[in-house]
Amino acid sequence: MNSVADTAEPPIVALEGVGKRFVKRLDVAMKLANILGSNLREEVVQAVDEVHMTVREGEVVGLVGESGCGKSTLGRVVAGVHRATSGRMLYRGDDVSHMGDRAARDVRLKIQMIFQDPMSSLNPRFRVADIIGEAPKVHGVVGRGELDDYVDEMMRRVGLDASYKRRYPHQFSGGQRQRIGIARALAVKPEFLVCDEAVAALDVSIQAQVLNLFMRLREEFGLTYLFISHDLGVVEHLSDRVMIMYLGRIVEEAPTEALFAAPNHPYTQALLAEVPRLEAKRRAYTPVKGEIPSPLDPPSGCHFHPRCPHAFQRCRDEAPGLREIAPGRRSACHLNDQA
Repeated sequence: MNSVADTAEPPIVALEGVGKRFVKRLDVAMKLANILGSNLREEVVQAVDEVHMTVREGEVVGLVGESGCGKSTLGRVVAGVHRATSGRMLYRGDDVSHMGDRAARDVRLKIQMIFQDPMSSLNPRFRVADIIGEAPKVHGVVGRGELDDYVDEMMRRVGLDASYKRRYPHQFSGGQRQRIGIARALAVKPEFLVCDEAVAALDVSIQAQVLNLFMRLREEFGLTYLFISHDLGVVEHLSDRVMIMYLGRIVEEAPTEALFAAPNHPYTQALLAEVPRLEAKRRAYTPVKGEIPSPLDPPSGCHFHPRCPHAFQRCRDEAPGLREIAPGRRSACHLNDQA
C-alpha cells in the first residue's frame, strides 16, 4: 500500500465531536391525541454520537460495525449528504461550515460518495453518458466540446467499454453498474471517496474485481478513501487503518495489522472471533452475545455493556472516552484503566 502522507500536514478530513440526530416530530394527529390524554413523544435517534476522526491524505481508513451502528450516516455526513447536528468537519484544516458558498461547493466536489446499491443510485432515465457527464459539465470540469471524449476516458479508466455509453443502467450487470457509479464520482476529479458498502451487493467474484479497481484508482489518481463495510475480510485487505463503530460511537481505532493481531475492545474481539479462518484446529463458533440495542433507547454508560462479558458497574454508569492505549491506537473501554 502507499505510504501515508507526511503527518505534519493537516489531515485531509477531520471530524471533531461530530453528531447526527434524527427527530421524528409529532404530527397533528399525535398532538391531538396528547390533548386527549395520550403521552406521545418525539422520537429521537442519535445515529452518530460525538465522533472524533481523522483521515490523512493517501490513507484508506476502514469503518466497520454491525448494521444500524451509524456508519453509513457518518459517511453521509463526511460526503455532505447529511448536515451534522453538532461538532464540526475540517477539510485540510479549514472548517467546512465557515466556508463561503463557492469554497464549500469545491469541497463537496472533492469529496464524492459511492453507494451500496448501484441500481438505486443511478437515474434509470439517464443514459450512461449523461450519468457520468452531467456533473463535470455543470461544474465546468471540462468544456462542452471535450465532454464526449472525457466520458469515454472515464469509462475506460473503470474498465467499461465506451461504446456502451448510450445505454441505460438496466442494460448493465451489477458489477458494471457499480463501475458506472465509480466513473461518475471520478468525473469531477475528487480527492476523497466515501465508499459505503460499495461491494456488498455484488457477487464474490465481482467483489474482488471491484476491490482491485479501487486499489488501482488509488494509485492512478492519488485518492484517499473512507471505506465503510461490515465485511472485516474486505477491510483487512484494503485498509491502512481501521475504526470500529458501535451504536453511533467509535470504540476502537488502530492500524489494520495491529488491530487484527491484537484487538483491544471487547466488541472488536467479538467481531474478529466471527471471521472465518483457515485453521487446522477446530474452534467453537460463538456469535456476539445479544442484539444491537435500539438507537431510540440506547443503554446508559458504555453502549456495549449489555452484551459485554467483562462489564462491571462502572460500564453501566459511565461512558468510556476514546483514548490512546498505544502509539497510533485508541480504545474506549474501562478495562484499560485496570491494566
